[in-house]
Amino acid sequence: MQINPEYLQKFIADSLLEDIGEGDHSSLACIPAEAKGVAKLLIKEDGILCGVDVAAKVFKYLEPECEITVHMQDGAQVKVGDVAFTLTAKVHTILSGERLALNCMQRMSGIATQTHRIQKKITHTRSVVLDTRKTTPGIRQLEKYAVFCGGGQNHRMGLYDMIMLKDNHIDYAGGIEAGINRVRQYLNDKKLKLAIEVEARNLDEVKQILSVEPLVDRIMLDNFIPEDIRLALELIANKAETEASGGITSDNIVDYAETGVDFISVGALTHSVKGLDMSLKAKISEN
Repeated sequence: MQINPEYLQKFIADSLLEDIGEGDHSSLACIPAEAKGVAKLLIKEDGILCGVDVAAKVFKYLEPECEITVHMQDGAQVKVGDVAFTLTAKVHTILSGERLALNCMQRMSGIATQTHRIQKKITHTRSVVLDTRKTTPGIRQLEKYAVFCGGGQNHRMGLYDMIMLKDNHIDYAGGIEAGINRVRQYLNDKKLKLAIEVEARNLDEVKQILSVEPLVDRIMLDNFIPEDIRLALELIANKAETEASGGITSDNIVDYAETGVDFISVGALTHSVKGLDMSLKAKISEN
């Protein structure tokens, strides 16, 4: 996955406007406008690095001529004391962009680190960790990119790039068969080619989904215990992709992965993650 350049540029512009407003008065008041400085991004906690390019673009937005030397790329395993990049720029640039760059990198690295730790637990299985739409509004692309850097896979980006019939869709549509048939007709009328995933709340609903032809692309087994997932997989018999979802954490994910399910979606990758500790250490250049 790559972050859309236009989206990133707008995000940086809006975020800097929010932070700087009419001016960074702290820096303007005590630092000469032409003073040059050097800063290094110092890692203070072991984990997976993410957001280096985002941080670089923050500083380049403020000062296109600034110099950034990248020492470690996104997806790299980092340890305490590592330096991710070195920045040479006007001191005003360093101080005005510092918080936005750190906010992005700390959160993105935290997500990448958590994803890596969870995915590592199930490398002996066929299952792959997926993210969800439980992301921070406005920075979904950054957070999903971080999941990718951590070794997970991205689910749909939004409501527009995949059909997913969840419990409320099914209830409002009048049932599984009615919902799937309406989706097929809608896609045909709109000449759209989108994958279809349908959520099952129990084994009976798995059977209902399997009875509708042509078969959907993926069946989500929501809030199933591992034993019931095994039973569901026997019914599905590899005729469709399978996904386990609901209440799955780093503590129980191995039990779910060892069922043989294809995908495991974990909302906690993005909705409740701790940022990775790092700081931007700056000093005045001698030049």
